[in-house]
Amino acid sequence: MSKIVVLLGSMRRHGNTALLTSAFAKGAHESNNNITVISVADYTVIPCTGCNACRKRENNNCVIADDMQKILPVLIEADIIVIASPVYFYGLSARLKAIIDRLHQPARSAMKVKKLGLLLVAADTLPAVFDPIVLQYHLILDYFHLKSIGEVLAYGVEAIGDIHDKPVLDEAYLLGKEIR
Repeated sequence: MSKIVVLLGSMRRHGNTALLTSAFAKGAHESNNNITVISVADYTVIPCTGCNACRKRENNNCVIADDMQKILPVLIEADIIVIASPVYFYGLSARLKAIIDRLHQPARSAMKVKKLGLLLVAADTLPAVFDPIVLQYHLILDYFHLKSIGEVLAYGVEAIGDIHDKPVLDEAYLLGKEIR
């Protein structure tokens, strides 16, 4: 059994990224994994200011007092982290990126994560729409010596519900189901 944390980067609570995440979570849950979904819609995280005060403080905590103090302990205990995001201008959502950037602190070294996963949704059908994020994902895997559980990329999904009846929902479900 793995502790899986999904960082859901969409503000749409019932949007396509949330539906893709639900399919993944259902499969992972059926394989007896512990799933926690952290939705950016439920938290306020201020972007990192790059002040590096966390490196100088006795407890190495960030000086910014926001919801990251609730999120970080959950991420520290995760075996697997899955990034789920809508794609805006060839990048992750800003709210999700703020959480990821705030991991640039000493507390990151306490993380137990060994594997990452990627779930992306875009309205565009251009094959290269996911390339910048996928490249960054692979660079992070290499840098931190992590393994990928896989990627599910949903093209041509714009209006809420467009993802219904698309094979990517089955892909996400099976990706979660394969985690043992």
